[in-house]
Amino acid sequence: MIGIGAGDPEQLTLQAVRALRDTDVFFLLDKGEVKADLTGLRRDLLDAHVPRGTYRIVEARDPDRDRSAGGAAYSPAVGDWRSARAGIYERLIAGELGEEETGAFLVWGDPALYDSTLGILQEVLERGEVGFAYDVVPGISSVSSLVARHRTGLNRVARPVQITTGRRLAEGFPQGVDDVVVMLDAHQAFLRYADQDIDIYWGAYLGTPDEILESGPIAEAAPRIAALRAEARERKGWIMDTYLLRRDPGER
Repeated sequence: MIGIGAGDPEQLTLQAVRALRDTDVFFLLDKGEVKADLTGLRRDLLDAHVPRGTYRIVEARDPDRDRSAGGAAYSPAVGDWRSARAGIYERLIAGELGEEETGAFLVWGDPALYDSTLGILQEVLERGEVGFAYDVVPGISSVSSLVARHRTGLNRVARPVQITTGRRLAEGFPQGVDDVVVMLDAHQAFLRYADQDIDIYWGAYLGTPDEILESGPIAEAAPRIAALRAEARERKGWIMDTYLLRRDPGER
């Protein structure tokens, strides 16, 4: 598993570049026509760092996930999707990788932060149908990229920071924390806090030519972000965004 950062070919680590050049087969999951540029970005990374003709690419269709499932049905729906992916990974490794070859999955950001590949490969091993050893190459996460692009820190002096999801933020602002990074927020949970003394640092398509940044007091920035997000999603058909909420401690 190679962490490839948020999209900028210059944000790969030297370790990641070395791992790319030591790979014989790259496994890419096709997410359909709407997200075809995600596959294109992966190919651009390979073109930037690996000599052509030294590797091959094997593609498979990513299984659909039930994104309508909520409440108690959410975790089982995610589990079903991950198991379907595990079946695809098992088939790719068993059928497309030679005994002495090295294969790689290119993981957006960092494989250890809100990514399922680690758990899926472990499930493949537990099934016992195919055996392999693997390494994990860390990458620059969208969180690191976000705060760097906004020229701010992830936390304040001697203060904690929490990374959570939009689904969790919708349930309430985390207790005892004033700096919160939010990922996977399809429903714009930040809008619930537009009346509070909070600053927001938001970014979409980080590290790509389509990158969009917005920041400021949430009361002023939230409508701008909602409009930018809607326009970008309409134009591209998908969106990947992340944001940092920074609350005045006196607002607890």
